[in-house]
Amino acid sequence: MTILSKRLELMTESATLEMARKSRELKAKGLDIISLSLGEPDFNTPDFIKEAAIQGIHDNFTKYPPVNGYLDLREAIAKKFKRDNGLNYTPDNIVVSTGAKQSIINAVMSLVNVGDEVIIPTPFWVSYEEMVKLAEGKCVFIPATIDHDFKITPQQLEAAITPKTKLMIFSSPCNPTGSVYTQSELEALAAVLKKHKNIYVISDEIYEHINFTGKHASMASIDGMFDNVITVNGVSKAFCMTGWRIGFIGASKEIASACNKLQGQFTSGASSIAQRAALAAMQADPKVVEPMREAFLKRRDLVLSLLKDVPGLKCNVPTGAFFVFPVVKSFFGKSFNGKKINNAEELCLFLLEDARVALVTGEAFGDPDCVRISYATSEAELTEAMNRIKVSLAKLV
Repeated sequence: MTILSKRLELMTESATLEMARKSRELKAKGLDIISLSLGEPDFNTPDFIKEAAIQGIHDNFTKYPPVNGYLDLREAIAKKFKRDNGLNYTPDNIVVSTGAKQSIINAVMSLVNVGDEVIIPTPFWVSYEEMVKLAEGKCVFIPATIDHDFKITPQQLEAAITPKTKLMIFSSPCNPTGSVYTQSELEALAAVLKKHKNIYVISDEIYEHINFTGKHASMASIDGMFDNVITVNGVSKAFCMTGWRIGFIGASKEIASACNKLQGQFTSGASSIAQRAALAAMQADPKVVEPMREAFLKRRDLVLSLLKDVPGLKCNVPTGAFFVFPVVKSFFGKSFNGKKINNAEELCLFLLEDARVALVTGEAFGDPDCVRISYATSEAELTEAMNRIKVSLAKLV
């Protein structure tokens, strides 16, 4: 029998990937499954980006790239940060990685020591907790409720800080809730953090351009926060490049150097061809993603209008990303055909089996009273899925 490391015992399988796997297995059996489980745009990568990758092949960008990314790409990312976020990063502040997920784990592993406390507002993206576990840190969760649009208050943040606090991780726009922190809300949180000079922040801004508020706000742009914030972004969501696997950070030179050192031993540089594609994305006018953003806004409104007709669901209005995160606890304790629904995970399994719709339990994101619905699919599929969900939930008594 193979004896695996205890490190693996600390971690759990990603709930989003688990549900996606179950959906694929049922589809392979011929079942008509509508999967609303993955955070992946259903649009294709723009042609000008694909053409840049093809040109990169013709230009023989097929050797090992620099660990932290090609210089011209890092220069373009620095210009993007200045243009879109008002952040004065230089290429030395940038590290390009194999997706924003690697960017985040690089930063976590570079900063967190055994026993360090990491503040994570809940709901949170599923991998934050697992990354902190891997670094042998301690997660300190701050619950944010639907009544406050799933956003924490400065008072909650202050109460969570201890002498052991090393890091805070959050996303805006948020996966799974779609909540977006405004400039004033970030400034209020920053006012608390600035009292504690040894606390760092990982600001996950991968959904930056899928924002319905009109203006994205970056934590690092607030006076006094620049050196203590690691800004994470990438091309997966805004440019529909999930499979290209390119993410990046902007951080102080000390932290960027640490991430570069770590990455040099784990993966070295990200795909050379994908970097050429990412360069085209970074150099593009952000307006190119506007049609996609408008489509997601229209889908959000469609989903919310359909969910209003489902008794027992409680929704707020998400202002970014492409998720709705309804409270479903009114269905706990109800049954169908003698089978009782005890929690959100069992509710998701019931909907997968009965409605043939795949959702993800909110427990995976730190809120056991909710489920996550991704509306990154066509309006026709969303309409059918919401109707199926309504019919199935009505069976629970």
